[in-house]
Amino acid sequence: MSGRLRNIGLIAVGAFAGVAISLGISAYAFRESRGPIPLDDIRQFTDVFGVIKANYVEPIDDKKLMQEAISGMLSGLDPHSAFLDSDAFKELQTSTQGEFGGLGIEVAPEDGAVRVVAPIDDTPAARAGIKSGDLIIKIDDKLTRGMQLNEAVKLMRGRKGTAVLLTVLRKGETQPLEFKLVRDVIRTQSVKAKMIEPGYAFIRISSFQERTVEDLVAKINELYKQGPVKGLVLDLRNDPGGLLHAAIGVSAVFLPPRTLVVSTDGRTEDARRRFIAAPEDYQRGRGDDVLAKLPREIKTVPLVVLVNNASASASEIVAGALQDQKRALLIGAQTFGKGSVQTIIPIRTDGDQPAAIKLTTARYFTPSGRSIQAKGIVPDMAVDDTPEGNFAGLTVREADLAHHLENKAKPSDVTQAPAGASTSPAAPHATTAPPAAPQRRYEFGSNDDFQLRQALNYLQGKPVVTAKPRESVAATAVTK
Repeated sequence: MSGRLRNIGLIAVGAFAGVAISLGISAYAFRESRGPIPLDDIRQFTDVFGVIKANYVEPIDDKKLMQEAISGMLSGLDPHSAFLDSDAFKELQTSTQGEFGGLGIEVAPEDGAVRVVAPIDDTPAARAGIKSGDLIIKIDDKLTRGMQLNEAVKLMRGRKGTAVLLTVLRKGETQPLEFKLVRDVIRTQSVKAKMIEPGYAFIRISSFQERTVEDLVAKINELYKQGPVKGLVLDLRNDPGGLLHAAIGVSAVFLPPRTLVVSTDGRTEDARRRFIAAPEDYQRGRGDDVLAKLPREIKTVPLVVLVNNASASASEIVAGALQDQKRALLIGAQTFGKGSVQTIIPIRTDGDQPAAIKLTTARYFTPSGRSIQAKGIVPDMAVDDTPEGNFAGLTVREADLAHHLENKAKPSDVTQAPAGASTSPAAPHATTAPPAAPQRRYEFGSNDDFQLRQALNYLQGKPVVTAKPRESVAATAVTK
């Protein structure tokens, strides 16, 4: 998405992907329903059930019909409520823990097939010689043409020590290549960090997992061992979200203790909460406060946060909190706009076939009372993907999804700054980039990362190249 449809569908084989956020596996008390059960509607349901059983072209068992009915009931509510069967329930747990059995390949759909985005370092895929750009055409004896991406991912996953045969097409090779790989335990790192220039650090969070806060603390300490940090860039671009307590912990790294991070509002008492930068909200009773190991300077170091159209949910919580508390300047594009809370409610915990529902139970609000839902966070400075403009493609945001929740602002809501406006100290100089639609992608954090360069310019007091307003772009296009 990255300003346009960038890396959409990007998924690590076994890694967390998508734009959903979950609060984690939470116990939930079933409450008595208010009002009588609508018997006429129940009768209509059983009539439809009976017609399908008697007349569908092929025999179909009762369990499948019931599960499909439940799935339809939830998916019709909003894009993020869902029924989690045993496989989906386990997948949710796997994605938030950052550890799984698989091959270690980041893949994306392309023209009805599966394209390798990148092998993860020191994994079976990397060791076997799988390369970025390879087109996977067969997994064992199954062709991938027309296969759904999640089905391909499921085929490549498995227990440590089991084998899988991948057949790939590679540019420059006249014949398909075969790779026999043995699955291993893959551990994904949601936090990466490096010094981009002396005194200036770059930290990227790709998702919010169980160990994200601990990993972030370790990376920050490593950076400070290399010398004083004069400025820091926190990259949340293409971060689909993850666990709420991880988002609170990441915010707490940079905010004063007990500062408000986010609040939620829903119909039930436990859906109305205020979450603060305190161990009780990010540690969840798990040992000593991990943030106590941080250097004190991290609370005051000049900070820029990079966001884009694919920054969603937990990443929007962090961006909104740091923006509202005047702790950071946001650079990039307006975020995705997923401002709803999903609670995982187990409905079957017996044996090896657990099941749950992921139900939207509340909305998120930033510290100043802004609703994230279907709006997202507007950056203080709008900066395109490249000097020539944003990547060509289609921009997809929460407001474009079918059945999305409407934004119901609280009375305390404040108007968000327009794109390009700054609620933090402005850059010394600003120029505008010419409109265009480049196709070339770059790796976040690389020398070609234009938005990162602008963030660094801001921290160093240099000119920042901001995006032209849409009206100016449209006018320019007409006069050419």
